[in-house]
Amino acid sequence: MPEPEEGAAFFAANCTSCHGRDGRGEGPLSAGLSPKPTDLTLLARRNGGTFPTARALSYIYGDPQGGHLARVMPQFGGAMADDLVPLEVDGVLTPTPRALAGLLAYMESIQR
Repeated sequence: MPEPEEGAAFFAANCTSCHGRDGRGEGPLSAGLSPKPTDLTLLARRNGGTFPTARALSYIYGDPQGGHLARVMPQFGGAMADDLVPLEVDGVLTPTPRALAGLLAYMESIQR
């Protein structure tokens, strides 16, 4: 399984321009975005103290409940589909792109 450090590298390369280096939603492009980028360090707090793995996975990979025009954040699904690892999501081992599993591990590690 990927470690948070692997996810931190993906985050630095793909997410900091909007979410900021610390994940609090204050990246250099955030001022021009509506809605503003989410503070990723508060996901667990906003979910009763538990990191919302399934919801985060769904949203990052390409939220099936929202059309592509409703999203500000890019979908990463297609580019990640070749290297899968088993990730436990709501008690079920789910084939998940390795890069995304690492990103989720990193995001869970920065919760406050």
